[in-house]
Amino acid sequence: MPDNSLNDARLVQLADWLSGLTTPATLVDSLRPASADASFRRYFRVDTQSGQSLIVMDAPPPQEDVRPFVKVAELFSATGVSVPTILAQDTERGFLLLSDLGSTTYLQQLNPDTAHKLYLDAIDALIQLQVQSRAGVLPVYDRELLHRELMLFPDWYVTRHLKATLSDAQSADLKRVFDMLLANNLAQAQVYVHRDYHSRNLMVMDKGNPGILDFQDAVYGPITYDLVSLLRDAYIQWDEELVLDWTIRYWERARKAGLPVSHDVDAFYRDFEFMGLQRHLKVLGIFARLYHRDGKDGYLNDIPLVMDYTRKTAYRYKEFAPLIRLLDTLQENTTGVGFTF
Repeated sequence: MPDNSLNDARLVQLADWLSGLTTPATLVDSLRPASADASFRRYFRVDTQSGQSLIVMDAPPPQEDVRPFVKVAELFSATGVSVPTILAQDTERGFLLLSDLGSTTYLQQLNPDTAHKLYLDAIDALIQLQVQSRAGVLPVYDRELLHRELMLFPDWYVTRHLKATLSDAQSADLKRVFDMLLANNLAQAQVYVHRDYHSRNLMVMDKGNPGILDFQDAVYGPITYDLVSLLRDAYIQWDEELVLDWTIRYWERARKAGLPVSHDVDAFYRDFEFMGLQRHLKVLGIFARLYHRDGKDGYLNDIPLVMDYTRKTAYRYKEFAPLIRLLDTLQENTTGVGFTF
């Protein structure tokens, strides 16, 4: 068994499951933490008798369901991008044994010298995935889901985190902002959407870079969504000139690949910005929820960067003036109270 600090009921079940596998045969005593994420899932690394390392996913039911991961892994693998291979599975108990894509994330490797090459690799992989999209395969990223995500902002960030109450007029302004965002998002071309295509879920690989993880929530939705996740990353920020350059390079390559992006780069960049604002507002709500509901306070450190994205994007478009007014009011009301704005 692994270290006693990991010895819980789920881990005992997981070790028992691994012990019963013969192909591949694993050394259960080598089981050790690999990573955790914002959900209830945990990941462990385990060695095989041949000296290879593998990844074990522990996704406890009923909070988690590994079946979407299995489905999307097969779908994405068929497009030729690099995703973990599923070597064994117990869908009822929520255990998966996966190939190991390494331990170096984009976030760990990104710096001014490496960023351009890494981002172009990620853009090429994204286009490779998108160009093979088909309707009717993944759940649709519809208005209901997009709106439910936006409501995380008032429900969790404003009300729970800032302990603020919106007036009727502020709620009406926010609804109009949401309606504008949703109209744009839903008018965009639809493709496969990873939903968290960013530096913590992309692994640096010698071949087939990047390795792509955490794709179980994939949907069929707006074409700019994953590009925004990549370039307006909640965990690392780049100068606007670089983001614009990489966005245009994506647009050029996407057009060449036959993807249905706008023929006007300015219109495409506007779609990118509107999609980004939807995501930023959602993420503010998610990070607040992770703290207040799940006790994960590390994400509070990332709120200022996401708020910076939110403000800068909203400032660039006059239709979002009501959002800027709301943010200014919330900031004035919480200055000195100790909240992370």
